[in-house]
Amino acid sequence: MEKSLSQIFLFLTTFLLLQILFRRSHASEYTRHPPRPVILTPHKGPDSDPQQVHISLAGKDHMRVSWITADKQVESIVDYGKEPGKYEASATGEHTSYHYFFYSSGKIHHVTIGPLDASTTYYYRCGGSGTEFNLRTPPSTFPIEFVVAGDLGQTEWTNSTLAHVNARDYDVLLLPGDLSYADTNQPLWDSFGRLVEPHASRRPWMVTEGNHEVEIFPIVYPRGFKAYNARWLMPYQDSGSKSNLYYSFDVVGTHIVMLGSYADFDANSDQYKWLEAELAKVDRSKTPWIVVILHAPWYNSNSAHRGEGESMRKAMEEMLYKARVDLVFAGHVHAYERFTRVYNNGADPCGPIYMTIGDGGNREGLAMTFENPSPSISLFREPSFGHGRLRMHNHTHAHWSWHRNNDSDSVVGDEVWLESLSSVTACKETFEGPASSASESSASESSASESSASESSASEKDEL
Repeated sequence: MEKSLSQIFLFLTTFLLLQILFRRSHASEYTRHPPRPVILTPHKGPDSDPQQVHISLAGKDHMRVSWITADKQVESIVDYGKEPGKYEASATGEHTSYHYFFYSSGKIHHVTIGPLDASTTYYYRCGGSGTEFNLRTPPSTFPIEFVVAGDLGQTEWTNSTLAHVNARDYDVLLLPGDLSYADTNQPLWDSFGRLVEPHASRRPWMVTEGNHEVEIFPIVYPRGFKAYNARWLMPYQDSGSKSNLYYSFDVVGTHIVMLGSYADFDANSDQYKWLEAELAKVDRSKTPWIVVILHAPWYNSNSAHRGEGESMRKAMEEMLYKARVDLVFAGHVHAYERFTRVYNNGADPCGPIYMTIGDGGNREGLAMTFENPSPSISLFREPSFGHGRLRMHNHTHAHWSWHRNNDSDSVVGDEVWLESLSSVTACKETFEGPASSASESSASESSASESSASESSASEKDEL
């Protein structure tokens, strides 16, 4: 027994030393702005009280409520209604737990409630007693507003970002990976869940995985994502996916595809085959907008993580282009960058607009160094913490704005009006390779508006 423990200790020590050396060797490639301190958020109630409560969309007119209790006897039940303290309905769900070396999680509950009315506030409690929470369902018709924030972590910058997010209403939050930055330190998952609970318990948070969720340990945990999959269950089965690491969902005229940068993506992979079938069945008359979320950016002029998304781009970019995807959001690089419409490394009026928004507040600081001069396809870039807002006004037009954290203020640093590719006549034609010059001419008005973020103004909104 003592020999086995010694071998495990030696293995752990060697692995940790290799991780430290790996990170130091890569950290020298770019300079980060000094981060702010990590915030540890404790649980102050009894073991039976719900903690780390968050909600997510779970099919048409339904929500999933997820939470954790230290008390393993608490039932996986949610009572809910439209008035405080009056619960007209109740739903029972499932529960799980996991172990990671010497750490044992609490009881992780997942309960789906519904059908729910649109644009309605519901009051709910978890486990049959305790604190009452409230949530609001998304609308049934345009407009709808998404918040996009990546690489959150749990620092003072994270708190700043979430405060700015909460200062203005929104309907759904999209998170392109890197949630807790636990990196195998499992109690940090609990701390993160408590930190975001005041926000994630009120509006649905839809997430995909980043590299900090992997948590692979050779031999012992070779498949990774143990904590992420147990805690942040997404509606992957509803879209025919075999994995919680990639899935899709519809909400108010928008088809959202969440891809897994750290799941297999080559032509023989389950994810590739799923995406191919998924995009083929999208009905643009019902969902005129298609938005893709992933972690490692396919286009990036920052020196941080350069080229890490290239193999995935080569494998999947043509599928997105054929489907006329409107927007692709990524995280990973701790800065903000917006590209023009792009396909195969060149400007293309029928390609997606690519954005990197990995600036939510991570503990590693900002990625300060960009390629100089800026590539022609990169229209705006800045290494500042912040978040983005995507407001779908109608079937044809949307407004994007990026808000930098400026101490106590949230400042709009970049904004642009967007036109759905489903409404651009030239882009509706059968795919025959990169858009022709005729297509470029037909879509020039849209492209011009996308490249003039600094000229956007309140008056433009009135023109929609």
